Amino acid sequence: MRRPFPTTTAPKTLYATMRRMRPALPYQAPWWLPGGHLQTIYTTLFVPVPQVAYRRERFELADGDFIDLDWVDGAADAPLLLLFHGLEGNSRGHYALSLMQAAQVRGWRGVVAHFRGCSGEQNRLPRAYFGGDTNDIEILLQYACSHAGAGRVYAVGVSLGGNALLKWLGEQGAAATHKVVAAAAISAPMDLHASGNALDQGFNRWVYTGHFLSTLKTKALKKFKQYPQLFDWQKVSIATTLREFDSLFTAPLHGYRDADDYWTRASSKPGLINIRVPTLLINARNDPFLPAATLPTLAEVSPSVSLEFPKAGGHVGFVSGPFPGRLDWLTQRLLDFFEDAN
Repeated sequence: MRRPFPTTTAPKTLYATMRRMRPALPYQAPWWLPGGHLQTIYTTLFVPVPQVAYRRERFELADGDFIDLDWVDGAADAPLLLLFHGLEGNSRGHYALSLMQAAQVRGWRGVVAHFRGCSGEQNRLPRAYFGGDTNDIEILLQYACSHAGAGRVYAVGVSLGGNALLKWLGEQGAAATHKVVAAAAISAPMDLHASGNALDQGFNRWVYTGHFLSTLKTKALKKFKQYPQLFDWQKVSIATTLREFDSLFTAPLHGYRDADDYWTRASSKPGLINIRVPTLLINARNDPFLPAATLPTLAEVSPSVSLEFPKAGGHVGFVSGPFPGRLDWLTQRLLDFFEDAN
């Protein structure tokens, strides 16, 4: 059963009563920061973020590639929080720094797993990273479990990393409970068609997609210099939409026919009904990256999934408090959810 939630849907009643679930405070956007675009852009550029001292570890993969992990250390038996970042993200993003500091304050350990090529150094193989890369999610969770000791493992995916984590959870079903106690996805583009189409139109195309393509093309050029026969760099270099870039670069490098095939097969939304790990989804209804009409309904998710879709918040925004704002609502909500899932 599910109980009503002030802004949308809530953690399940049975789930709440079996654990000492504290009431979740619904997100309220500050009056001085209206609209999804401002809530997205302001958060990225202007909200003060903490400084976090990471310990970097290079994880050598069996396929000859590597993934760089940025750790926040703690007691050997402390809970371990594993974060999967978004498109072109890294451990220095505002959400990564805020969440890792909040975990550290609670006495937890944390680790930000950089997708291939996102840690500041080009990866070795003729591939990159993509939104449905559940194989790397599996590898990283196995590695996290091997380092968890007596501590519990929790996983968070943000934006594109959220989609990949949710897809893994859906594919694994009950088997995922052997690796993670609970999971969460923030502003995840669960329908990659809807998200890709939204990002390729109007203001989104010139601001967000233009920003993403500038760094994605830089990485693509480096990959082309490594493997000149891998794709047509001239066509990639003049791509102006994510659809074009994904059709020319992302899809062929990772076994997809084109952007449509990639967006269809890599979307996590169809698998949400199969998730068995307690999982929290937080998406603002004014998120510029994903139309509210495409967010999953109660009928499209399993009883293990809690939906929280506040009216405002932007894309991975959720600023709170007086100017210049704080980023503590999201971190507190996530950590409280994880603690209640024990």
